Amino acid sequence: MRIAVLSDIHGNLHALDAVLADVEREDVHEIWCLGDVVGYGADPNDCCARVRQQADVVLAGNHDMAVTGELSLDEFSRGAAIAARWTQEVLRPEHAAWLRSCEPTGEARGLGLYHGSPRDPVWEYVLSSLLAELCFDAMRQRIALVGHSHVALSFVRPEGEAATGEPRRGGDAVDLSTGEWILNPGSVGQPRDGDSRAAWLLLDLDLWRAQWRRTGYDIAGAQAAIRAARLPGSLAERLEYGQ
Repeated sequence: MRIAVLSDIHGNLHALDAVLADVEREDVHEIWCLGDVVGYGADPNDCCARVRQQADVVLAGNHDMAVTGELSLDEFSRGAAIAARWTQEVLRPEHAAWLRSCEPTGEARGLGLYHGSPRDPVWEYVLSSLLAELCFDAMRQRIALVGHSHVALSFVRPEGEAATGEPRRGGDAVDLSTGEWILNPGSVGQPRDGDSRAAWLLLDLDLWRAQWRRTGYDIAGAQAAIRAARLPGSLAERLEYGQ
């Protein structure tokens, strides 16, 4: 069973289409999305349509929940709040209803799925070994997938040892056959680890292997779409730098 794990698409259709084309070239049986289909980017309707059509599992992210009114925009930065309000105005009712039906946590094939973390699936960023240790204690499953931070990384806790973690680059792979793991595929639509290419994770549950992937896409096109929608220019500029 080979699974493509996507997260944090954020309305970036150019990045999503490039990743889906990459996924199509692999022998993938399912696609899982860990949330934040919308927010920041200029193509929320098309991104929702793509994910609804192709993904087998979809979580709700905090930006999705803000757009549907489940979270207050007071919790968001100025640029994120502006993008969320704009998305509320342009999002088709059927896509809004679909996003509202999603939850920020789930389980598939025996793996725990969380937008944020096993302790707080909406808001917590798992970016340190200390937080990972606390999350391992809270997990029911041996392996969990998380998004939210836009950083591709992994944490592992071998039996009887403390948790350790490291960022992951495109092509990195890990053996998941032993120990407890927390894996973040990185962000499709707005990476924040210094690599501007779209990020995703190829998970093989037969071999118990995970490989991080990076996919180049038309960043200039995504930037032009953001500017044409008159969203904050900073949301376009950051795509170029992977920040």
